[in-house]
Amino acid sequence: MLGRRPSGRAAEPHSTRLGSGEVTELDDDARDDAEPSPPARVAAGSARKGRPTMADVARAAGISTALVSIVIRGVPGASDETRRRVLQIADELGYVPDQRAQKLRRSSSRVLGVVFELQQPFHGDLVEHIYAAAARHGYEAVISAVAPSREESTAVNALLRERCEAAILLGSRLPDEELERLARRLPALLVARRSGLPGVGSVRGDDVMGIQLAVDHLIGLGHRRIAHIDGAGAPGSSDRRLGFLQGMADHGLADYADVLAGGLTEEAGAEGVRYLLDRQAPPPTAVIAFNDRTATGVLDVLAQRGRAVPGEISVVGYDDSRLAKMPHVQLTTVSQDAAGMADAAVTAALDLIKGGTPQETVLTPRLVVRATTGPAPR
Repeated sequence: MLGRRPSGRAAEPHSTRLGSGEVTELDDDARDDAEPSPPARVAAGSARKGRPTMADVARAAGISTALVSIVIRGVPGASDETRRRVLQIADELGYVPDQRAQKLRRSSSRVLGVVFELQQPFHGDLVEHIYAAAARHGYEAVISAVAPSREESTAVNALLRERCEAAILLGSRLPDEELERLARRLPALLVARRSGLPGVGSVRGDDVMGIQLAVDHLIGLGHRRIAHIDGAGAPGSSDRRLGFLQGMADHGLADYADVLAGGLTEEAGAEGVRYLLDRQAPPPTAVIAFNDRTATGVLDVLAQRGRAVPGEISVVGYDDSRLAKMPHVQLTTVSQDAAGMADAAVTAALDLIKGGTPQETVLTPRLVVRATTGPAPR
């Protein structure tokens, strides 16, 4: 899924013909390497001095420069095996795409690319505010969705074809090596995930503090047996797990802390709370879910089992997404301030475009108390 607000018609791409009628766009590196001036030509088998070029990669891989261009740009037209081999050879040769040519292609687009998960309500909230924040700076946003049928790498590659000046990745799960490769092509910013990479900036909430706010709230209501259904390996899950355990320990309740492997979906929340209700040990009097979506799965099972919320079990979510605010849900949750996070993300992306050093921005969360938490049952 690729969405874009209307804009002027883009210039026609440069093309070349490959094999039996196949046409593909070449970037500036590929055009320079495919049609060098006579002095720039290198005899077969000789070593090229200076910065490695796309032609060097093509010779080492035994394929055309046009096919190398397809791989480097991440567009369709090459097999997975060819992509792996070309990228490995490029790394071995030290090939880096010509940033000057890329900047010329991007310089007048005034477009920010945004990758988000289609099924995550909080991402939808962020995208809405990113549109507004970008517009205030004279930019527009192009979105590309990650879905069960569409991998994140596919969503990123779709954005690269849109001449974006920077990429904003919401809750990205790309491995570090892919993020580093992306950052060599254009400024890249992570949202709701730590970076830890020198070339990639990030904007995120303080997830440790956020969960501790939820723990403090519940203990203040008299709860002792509290469970946390975590996000498994999702971005932010380790920090929220740590915040829960630290928060319980700070109140002298480490022995009552209960952490279950969960996930980001309603199904993960439902499965977790079923386990808590059906096991031999007494069930918790409160559950903190990884996000609002997981919390709604908890609420659904409790309703099916006839368990009163918050009379018997209190439930806390995370994100303060549109789900939490629905009249029939009214979920107590930890707010990440979607508008503030979107503003910070756009500001950070524009700073990267101007050549700024990637930074990590950490925002302070706040607790929003609604109808799903109350005093612990006696």
